[in-house]
Order: sequence, then C-alpha cells, then structure tokens
Amino acid sequence: MTRPFDPLSTGGAVVEQQLIFDQTQILQGICGPHDAYLQRLEMGLDVFIQVKGNRLSLRGAKPQVERARKILKALYSDAAQGDEITMAAVEAQMRLVDSPKPKGRDRIGGIKPRSPGQIKLLTALEENDLTFAVGPAGTGKTFLGVAAAVEAWLSGQVKRLILCRPAIEAGERIGFLPGDMTEKLDPYMRPLYDALGELLGAKKLAKAMESGQIEIAPLAFMRGRTLKSAYVILDEGQNATPAQMKMFLTRLGEGSRMVVTGDPTQVDLPKSETSGLTQAVQILEGLEGIGCIRLDRGDVVRHHLVSRIVAAYDGA
Repeated sequence: MTRPFDPLSTGGAVVEQQLIFDQTQILQGICGPHDAYLQRLEMGLDVFIQVKGNRLSLRGAKPQVERARKILKALYSDAAQGDEITMAAVEAQMRLVDSPKPKGRDRIGGIKPRSPGQIKLLTALEENDLTFAVGPAGTGKTFLGVAAAVEAWLSGQVKRLILCRPAIEAGERIGFLPGDMTEKLDPYMRPLYDALGELLGAKKLAKAMESGQIEIAPLAFMRGRTLKSAYVILDEGQNATPAQMKMFLTRLGEGSRMVVTGDPTQVDLPKSETSGLTQAVQILEGLEGIGCIRLDRGDVVRHHLVSRIVAAYDGA
C-alpha cells in the first residue's frame, strides 16, 4: 500500500490475520483499480493490508482488523454472486459493519440497500400500503422507492406507475420556460426520469410512458383522480402544502400502494406555509398499514463528503 503503517496509531496491541480467497480474479475486483478499495479501508479503519497472490494480510489493532476482515469477506461474497464492486459498495460495507443488521429485505431487484436505514425502508415498503421516507439528501429514499415501484410493476403486482412532484422552484426564479406542457415540467421531474432510466433503460422507459403504464406528472395533476392498481410515488413531499398532501393521500385506490419521500430541512414553500409532509407524519405515524422511516446522515450513500456536509449543516 502507499501509506506506511504506524503501530502506535492503533492504540493497542498489534495483531495480524490472513485471509485466503479461492478465486484470484474476484479478489482483484475487491482490491479495486490500483488497490484503491484497499487503500480506502486502510485509511478508514487504520489498518495495513498487503496482497500476495490469493492472500490478504491484515495488520493493526484487533477490533480494526476484525472490522476489515468482515468487510472484505462481505465484498468477496457479493462479487462471487455477480455484484459489481465499486467504491460506493466499499463505503456501504464500512457503514454496515458497525451497525446491527436489521431484519428485512437485503435486495430489491438488482439493488442492494447500503445502510441499516435503507434495509428498514425496503422492509417498510414491502409491508405497508403507504410509506413515508424522510431524511436528508443522498440517503437513497427516492431511488429505493422507485426501485420498489418498478419491481411491483414488472412482477404484475400493479398495472402502472405514477410518479409526481410539487412543481416548486428550489429557492430561485427560473422565469418563463418555452415549449409545451411536458417540456415546461421536465426540469422539475428530471430526478424521477433519471431513477427510472437507470432501472429500466431509456428504450423501455420511453415505451412504457408512451403506453401510459408509467406516468410522471406534477402533484397538481393528481386532484380528482382515484388511483387503482398503481404504485404511486410523491417525491419532494416537503414542498407539498397540507391541503395538497391530504389531496394526494386520499387518491389511494384499490390495489394501490403509495410512497412519500422528502427532506423536512429543505422546504421551499413560503415561510408562512406548513410543510404537508411534516404535518402528515405527525398525524398518521403509528396507524396500521402506514410505515414511517427516518433516515439520517449515517444513511447517506453519495460521495463520502455528503454525510459530512449534512452533519456540518445540522450543527450550524
């Protein structure tokens, strides 16, 4: 590795463990390009990792070496099952190793949850007809909601997907937008298109939207509708007014499921207006058939700096 190992930095007696893997090619995958993944573990866990053939030597304080061993074995197991090992996957295992793994789903389609909170969210999505997913940016709440919806649609549990957002500008005035209604609304709906495109591919998404099996629309377009046999997602729910939220939630029809996602710390409504998401969670949490999952900065799965940014703003 590129970092010299300092035994004094471990704060305790130094131990060494050997890990032997059957398949050298898989081992190379979990080491990363130019051993980048092992270097991330070294820096994050304060251990020294040396590669020789199909063997890894781990050296450091016993608790840290044990953490590194668990992470590496988990990564190897995932890779052996065909999962792509990325830096994000390494970061995810570093988060999971320190937390008791909650009972629940550990995969939806080809998507694996990357934090204990995400596992709880997937379980809530499976067990409830209405789920609130509340938490800061980067916790994967929207993406996992869309993944659950896509799985339900592809497996025939629902006949269509409906995804919506409040069409509210995020703190800036963008003025007049040219084009027809779809073109005007596209900038607001883009995160939903991105999630669906990643899960389904551009061609399949375009075909499903053309047939009406997938619909992406602003929240205001939900008024007066009854949504049957559908998986319905409201993203950026913190920007719905109480009246809009009540209107949306009462659209739930037979054979349908709903997910509401949002971050109560990023409300773009006028200061005099209460967030419909905050109010709805206060009123409905605890009712049978309704799940409420609160994610926090420990569940952030974007760049590792995002969780630090969230923590800094929380402490400001």
